[in-house]
Amino acid sequence: MSNPMLSEEERTALVKSLMSARRAVGIAKRAHDPEGEDMARASVDEAKRALGERGAVWWSDGALDFNRVMARNTPYSGWYADLEES
Repeated sequence: MSNPMLSEEERTALVKSLMSARRAVGIAKRAHDPEGEDMARASVDEAKRALGERGAVWWSDGALDFNRVMARNTPYSGWYADLEES
């Protein structure tokens, strides 16, 4: 999810940049160009960070960020255990 604090114009520009960078990754891969692929992947990362999809959290509700944490190691462990049982 993108940062909802971005204006529609900012979000649109960043999504265009992201899609362009993703296309560049594919082009570099097909061309067997590892340096170009690295540069394109860096552009993907930059766009995703600007959109708020990576990096520091953009919300300020005080909730802890459980991204990249195993569900069994979070307050959701009971819910996760129930899923495993079914």
